[in-house]
Amino acid sequence: MTPDAWISVAVVCVVFGVLAFTRIAPYLVLIAGMVTLLAFGILEPASAFAGFSNPGMITVGVLFVVAGGLHQTGVLAHLVYRFLGHPKSMVGAQARLILPVIAGSTVLNNTPLVAMLIPAVKDWSRATGFASSKLLIPLSFAAILGGMCTLIGTSTNLVVSGLLVDAGRAPLSFLDPAWVGVPCALVGAAFLLAFGRRLLPDRSTRSISHGDPREYTVEMLVVPGGPLVGASLEAAGLRSLPGLYVAEIHRGEHILPVVDPSERLMGGDQLVLVGLADSVVDLLKVPGLGPATREVFKLDGERASRCFAEAVISRSSPLVGQTVRDAAFRSTYNAVVLAIARNGERIASKIGDVKLQPGDALLVEALPSFVDRYRNSSDYYLVSRFDGVAPPLFHKAPLALAILVLMVVAAATGLLSMIEAAFLAAGAMLLTRCCSEETALRSIDWQLLLAIAASLALGRGLQETGAAQALADLLLAQAGTNPWLALALLYGVATGLSELVTNNAAAVIVFPIALAVSDTLHVSHMPFVIAVMIAASASFATPLGYQTNLMVYGAGGYRFGDFLRIGLPMNALLWVTTTLLAPIFWPF
Repeated sequence: MTPDAWISVAVVCVVFGVLAFTRIAPYLVLIAGMVTLLAFGILEPASAFAGFSNPGMITVGVLFVVAGGLHQTGVLAHLVYRFLGHPKSMVGAQARLILPVIAGSTVLNNTPLVAMLIPAVKDWSRATGFASSKLLIPLSFAAILGGMCTLIGTSTNLVVSGLLVDAGRAPLSFLDPAWVGVPCALVGAAFLLAFGRRLLPDRSTRSISHGDPREYTVEMLVVPGGPLVGASLEAAGLRSLPGLYVAEIHRGEHILPVVDPSERLMGGDQLVLVGLADSVVDLLKVPGLGPATREVFKLDGERASRCFAEAVISRSSPLVGQTVRDAAFRSTYNAVVLAIARNGERIASKIGDVKLQPGDALLVEALPSFVDRYRNSSDYYLVSRFDGVAPPLFHKAPLALAILVLMVVAAATGLLSMIEAAFLAAGAMLLTRCCSEETALRSIDWQLLLAIAASLALGRGLQETGAAQALADLLLAQAGTNPWLALALLYGVATGLSELVTNNAAAVIVFPIALAVSDTLHVSHMPFVIAVMIAASASFATPLGYQTNLMVYGAGGYRFGDFLRIGLPMNALLWVTTTLLAPIFWPF
């Protein structure tokens, strides 16, 4: 290899080492590696920064806006409630997540699927009490496994099919990858369910347990005809939100003071719940529940542009001694009181009838200007906003779901490219106000996008200096004339490269070698082509191996070694499975 190639390999090794043994933010480490390649002149600026204009990276960023719209309208929460439910065990939770994601990623490209599901899975983990670190790696791995099964499940399969056409061979059909992809997906899912509980870390951080100990009292209405009507409290998930419990139910003229978990909800029920601030905010996002007060629908401004805030009443406030209703809180402050906390005391009155006292903490829904206007007002000791949380727009859920379906259909049928479909869907979310501009910007994970772009630069360094090709040739030279051994080594080279460079780059590098080996041995090229497709996607051992791994890396609070612990056995398992099955379905 050339000196530049050795430097590229050294930089990648150092980056891997820093990620593995320190807690420095991944995007900073990856950018440092990219800058090092620039400083040594190994990459030209155009090559180094090409990752920032990469269609895949841009598509992921735009899809965060689509996910923001689905999240704000409650579509993701409804899908989670409908399909994931409230499992009793960690294995049950992983099974409910893994199997639908595998099925979904066979028809929807796995990268956007994960981008849209990450916030929903994090909300679900809080509601069920299971650590998100036990669920987000399975989310990524399941999406990868499902993507292997069809031609459109992952861009790698499409790239390989295009390379076949360029080489004068017949293209792959829609289900050609399924003959090996489906068994690999089943084997991978079984491994995750059998060993995931022990191999995945528990990085649970119950921030609410270390936060403000004040308990809020909040009133919620069971929406008539909504998804919670007829469901028990336990099935509705109202018994599993951390730090929150149902104190009583008002049903017409009757009050149920002792609430049994099996109690079934009826339309129009008013629930009085007591809990910590974060859980109360989560409660406001549950489909089928709405604020008991109708005042929220009388506020100025669109609900999409509002926020949740906390305001603590001061001794000099004109609110002291008045009830929320008598103080005309909405007309005075253009805000609505949703919940009240009072030094840990249980508030027995309805929210509108509570006589306010100094030190009472109010959870309000208001325009962002409320926070700016009253932050330094003598009416309140403190006014602070709940960042990253916006009032749900459940009435726009059908519209947001229709936008999602049209995006998937347009991309799956080839009517539009994935990036075109994503941009149109994001624009539709904003134009129809399914998602506010503020929510859209807040939904984008900028650190992740920087990490993806920088990792693409590292892969380009290995590719352009010839380091990746040299490593591949060196290993494949050991195969001799044995097609089984050549197939196994080819798979190993492809999966190893995909942990260092992007999955598509690994496929592009190894594909011509696969054709050359099959032609030299005078055997069919198909087992080798299928092996390249599976191996390039089956990147489980590092967060850099596949975009979805990088996406859950920060979201789950993982460390580099967490992927090695569960990813290396997964890589080995699919290596053996593919090497055994590919020649059976496509004989040499």
